[in-house]
Amino acid sequence: MINEITSLGAQLDHNGANFAIFSAHAERVELVLLDEEHRIERTIDVSTRTGDVWHAYVAGVYSGQRYAYRVHGPWAPDDGHRFNAAKLLLDPYAREISRMPQWHESLFGHDRNLDDRVLNPADSAPYAPIGVVVDSSPTARTRVSPRVPWRDTVIYETHVKGLSALHPDVPPAHRGTYLGVASDPVLSHLKSLGVTTVELLPVHAAVQDERLVQGGLSQYWGYNPLSFFAPDPRFAAGGAASAAAEFRAMVAAMHDAGLEVILDVVYNHTGEGNHVGPTLSWRGIDNASYYVAKPGQSRFLYDSTGCGNTLRAEHPFVRRLIMDSLRYWVEVMNVDGFRFDLTSTLLREGYDVNMQSGWLHMVQQDPILSRVKLIAEPWDIGRRGYRLGACPAPWREWNDKYRDAARRYWRGESGMAGEFATRLAGSSDLFAAGHRRPSSSINYVTSHDGFTLLDLVSYQQKRNLANLEDNKDGTDANYSQDCGEEGPSADQRVVAQRDRLRRSLLTTLFVSQGVPMLLGGDELGRTQLGNNNAYCQDNEVSWYDWDVDPSSQEMLDFVRQVSAFRKAHPSLRRNRFLTGEVGENGLPDAVWWHPEGRVMRSEDWSTAQAFGMWLAAPDMLLICFNPTGEPVRFKLSDEYVWSWGLGWGEDSVLTDSESEGSFASVDFQSVLVLHAQPSAS
Repeated sequence: MINEITSLGAQLDHNGANFAIFSAHAERVELVLLDEEHRIERTIDVSTRTGDVWHAYVAGVYSGQRYAYRVHGPWAPDDGHRFNAAKLLLDPYAREISRMPQWHESLFGHDRNLDDRVLNPADSAPYAPIGVVVDSSPTARTRVSPRVPWRDTVIYETHVKGLSALHPDVPPAHRGTYLGVASDPVLSHLKSLGVTTVELLPVHAAVQDERLVQGGLSQYWGYNPLSFFAPDPRFAAGGAASAAAEFRAMVAAMHDAGLEVILDVVYNHTGEGNHVGPTLSWRGIDNASYYVAKPGQSRFLYDSTGCGNTLRAEHPFVRRLIMDSLRYWVEVMNVDGFRFDLTSTLLREGYDVNMQSGWLHMVQQDPILSRVKLIAEPWDIGRRGYRLGACPAPWREWNDKYRDAARRYWRGESGMAGEFATRLAGSSDLFAAGHRRPSSSINYVTSHDGFTLLDLVSYQQKRNLANLEDNKDGTDANYSQDCGEEGPSADQRVVAQRDRLRRSLLTTLFVSQGVPMLLGGDELGRTQLGNNNAYCQDNEVSWYDWDVDPSSQEMLDFVRQVSAFRKAHPSLRRNRFLTGEVGENGLPDAVWWHPEGRVMRSEDWSTAQAFGMWLAAPDMLLICFNPTGEPVRFKLSDEYVWSWGLGWGEDSVLTDSESEGSFASVDFQSVLVLHAQPSAS
């Protein structure tokens, strides 16, 4: 075959493989081939350069060949260049990694005993990550994706390992793996919850931070990418060589079960850290092209992510890398969509967030990516990085204003009823512009990043000492409560109140307009013992406890019930925002109901706590919310016949008498949902 550019990375044919790598500032590139024991077999000079792509065809290379690169160029940190040919470098397009980095001083391009501008000549070959040549042709989809409409979507956010690591009915060898997620017990559980879409925390191969490894911890969550193509070998039952096949088997099993698979992807930074981090791949290939430098200080890296570096998404070849990766996970790995971590960073051009960025337009028009689910985490920590509500259709967005309003309302904060109502109704203030729909809002009360649901009502303060950061990590703005006793409690009154609040928060989530996202394990009463940033806890702190006691079973049954209730009532899954305008049935689509038995007035919102949301079409429901410490009595319209829909608590009752009419008593810190039918009289 002629030495030519087909695609970046290693591309196999019948006689060998073509290797292609981008570097704009390199002076020389060497391809290093290694055996299965990672011993260097031969080094090949990649002498052909077309534009900024270096490429070579090597005959006799077959699937399974280990390889890496050495890239020569200027060592000029003050100018943003950190080339060091003593470092073996992972191909950014490697589809499989046979060896993850092994921490050693040679992995660093600079001498850590002196200064980051002093070159470290030690050869990193015995410790560097190594790629594998594999056949990565698109796979024919033997199973059709469920393609769940957004209005019917219920998301379950989970970690691959944590979900099944302790599950007693999953085969021991498959616990904590892709195959564990695909096991019958796990799939049956997910289906029983009524979820339609599983959102997996990062599955791209990730760097295990040196600090964490030295402290006996790990990069459990995986928000520290080493590769944008290779599945994380930690989750492969058969080891790195079977990771891709096991991942595809997991997706196939989930599709067979009617479940979609969405990946949480991290394209905003890499695991190489700041300017004194290791040289594993991108830094040594072309630091100045792949990373954003600080303005006027090319030696240092701009950081809008809080992770030490910012991937330069406005660069054409970085954009290509991201787009090629996304298409690979759709076409070859068969996933159904993506949640983009710190999306604002991907939209930065010249340090500013550009909501008309080239990358965003590329995704919008791409014939493959425009057909899958796209979710933004619409912020980063950089200047003007918070952009909730600014993404165009068809993007959906994590709505942290929903999270905070729900938490604050249910802990009894005054003045929250108005905002809480806005979030219940789909957050039209954020998403109505641009002809977007209520499903633009991904509603959540808890996520991986923060307290679990049980901890949210059990702790006033975070308990993160186990992370070895002096409890300084993790947010302090939790809007949590402990119900009178911090942490685990044997006081049945405290336990009952926590149970009540969890039910109220879950019901709020499932009756709100928008797309509900349930944090995995909340249905089981999972606790992280007050840790609200368990990113490094690959242990029982993070793994799901499947030893379900009677109390946990009741909560699990409740989640199933409230999820089924949402599915059964189209009025909770509207395609259009609520307006209060009269529809074809002669009724307004929604009315805010005062406990006195009348429509809420504008002046009520400043003092109101308990109130109702009356949905008139296509099915009629009155949802009564009471965050106070006492039961609240709601006067109901006598023009309708009322019946019980969903509720709990000894003091939640529905009464009807000829003298007083219909009333609903809603127990303290509870929700009551009623059905309404026009009265025949």
